[in-house]
Amino acid sequence: MHPDSLPTGRPTIGARRSYSERPAEERLGIGIVGLHEGHTLLVALRASGLCRAVAGCDLEAGKRWAAEAAVPGLFTTPDYDALLARDEVDIVAIYTPDALHADQIERAFRAGKHVICTKPLINDAADIPRLLRAAEETGRRLQVGQSTRFYEPFQRQREEVEAGAIGQVEVVDAHYVHRMDWYYEKSPWTLESTHWAYLGLSHPVDLVRWYLGSIVEVHAYGFVSELGARFGMKTPDAIVVNLRAADGRIARVFGHYGMHELPKARSLIECFLMGSGGSSLARYPDLRFTRHDARGIEIEEDFHHAMAGYYYRHELKGMHYGEFCNYADYFAARLLDGSPNSPDLVEGLETVRTMDAIVRSLQTGRPESP
Repeated sequence: MHPDSLPTGRPTIGARRSYSERPAEERLGIGIVGLHEGHTLLVALRASGLCRAVAGCDLEAGKRWAAEAAVPGLFTTPDYDALLARDEVDIVAIYTPDALHADQIERAFRAGKHVICTKPLINDAADIPRLLRAAEETGRRLQVGQSTRFYEPFQRQREEVEAGAIGQVEVVDAHYVHRMDWYYEKSPWTLESTHWAYLGLSHPVDLVRWYLGSIVEVHAYGFVSELGARFGMKTPDAIVVNLRAADGRIARVFGHYGMHELPKARSLIECFLMGSGGSSLARYPDLRFTRHDARGIEIEEDFHHAMAGYYYRHELKGMHYGEFCNYADYFAARLLDGSPNSPDLVEGLETVRTMDAIVRSLQTGRPESP
């Protein structure tokens, strides 16, 4: 188990996880690019102990005005280069359409900025060499914004694994299922410039890699659902994948983005770990984690009443406020003390290679290697 892969923070039940505190004027400045999804981070940073929002960038004036209203005095611009030129920006946080990520990451590195980039990190494996080269030449670091890892049930699940509570993880079963008609309407670029193997499936694939490490083979099946066909999807929006790790352990990931949900029966995201000494299940958006205790008795930890105000900020479940704040503060803490962060650029690009192999397997109908 990689010791740096656990995003440890001190659980402050009733409020938030804390990764240390600094006076407001000493916190790392974050410039946010893409103020639709990025607005969530803008608001989430109100709870941060190590970061502060100092700039925002978006082509749409309305989104810039909304950001200025949320954070009085915030510098906003439609010009990415103008944001990169700001001395107070220590970290650039990227929440733009997937096809833009590679160029924006490289430009941020070469401007001397560290980067947070939402998942999927990139959606074209051909960009991997130049990003690795840019990181090596500049010494800048990146944190993949994999929100699921930083959600309370998944952090608790990882803490239990690191403590040896279920022995060695032998099999992982992870899924992300969500009806996405609203997403097609909100983000029509999805239909042309990306693939659900990179979009929704990036959550369960990342969870599998978190526990099993390098993946050496995938075999995927998929089809286009009625909903996907109605919106013009040309690639599968229902996908199931078997995965084999370098050490022989196995996993399954599943995604369906045209389904009719049964939220009381199955959470949108689940990670079921089957270990040599027990099993555990983490869920999203439910704030619930189910595990065995030392006697083999099933225990359910429910964080809803204690932490919903931090993770949701209002009565609507989800929206990622707590997760975004968690990974921003975690990354800042690792930058400040010089220790490794995870998932970093190298780990994120390994996940990209796995997703690229899934796309190839969907096309060929055969097992493929990352």
